Amino acid sequence: MFSWDSPGACLPGLEEAEGTTSRRFGPLDGGRMNEKPNPSKHDAAWLGDDDQGLVPEPLTEALNQLYTTGPSATSMTAAQIKLDRVLKAEDSEVVYYDHVPDSPIGAFFVGISERGVVALSFEESEDRFRAWLQRRVRAAVVREPSKLREVVSQVLDYLEGRRNIFTLAYDLRSLTPFQRNVLTTVQEVPRGEFLTYGELARRIGRPGAARAVGQALGSNPIPILIPCHRVLASDGSLGGYSGRGGVRTKEALLRMEGALQ
Repeated sequence: MFSWDSPGACLPGLEEAEGTTSRRFGPLDGGRMNEKPNPSKHDAAWLGDDDQGLVPEPLTEALNQLYTTGPSATSMTAAQIKLDRVLKAEDSEVVYYDHVPDSPIGAFFVGISERGVVALSFEESEDRFRAWLQRRVRAAVVREPSKLREVVSQVLDYLEGRRNIFTLAYDLRSLTPFQRNVLTTVQEVPRGEFLTYGELARRIGRPGAARAVGQALGSNPIPILIPCHRVLASDGSLGGYSGRGGVRTKEALLRMEGALQ
């Protein structure tokens, strides 16, 4: 029996930091701070204090009009209606979850939203799973076994060899477009087969992006259902696998599926 420690169980995430730049300003001349302002004619014209000055710059003119007149009542009403709808939808959404105490790969949690399955986790703590799920979906989280019966049934049938494919919808809205592309493509790899990170990168039209593909697989929130374990290193070795058991977990899954002898 084996299990994952974290919801994303395919590869450790590789953190990348982007450089940042900032402007630095020299010290102000304290002696000049107390001088009485004496703007030039050019400055007075730009500030609007001289009728014979500069022709207003278009952006400045537009901003001046906006601050003078403000948005129209119609625009404000439309914006308020849209905001109310978004807030109401956010407040009304509920994600349901359940805990499966026993399976061929141990206990697991599974969650579903109105869009589809949003999580399959081998986290041992229900409190930690709930906290992670709430952060991910930003919705109310309720334990309700009746909402998960079909999902649990398909997962157990699959793990016990009675099912080869899933007929479930997935909710991957919290992922980036690149991550969704990788995870959608890996679903095309059938049970009993595998491919390499490089091959998967070429399938999505990003040859040479094997490292980025590995990171995307590591973000998989619903392992097993999205079979990230079916991707190996270029030399045929198992590669990496996050979570308790590491590559032993990956190997056990592939053997269970018949991909390894």
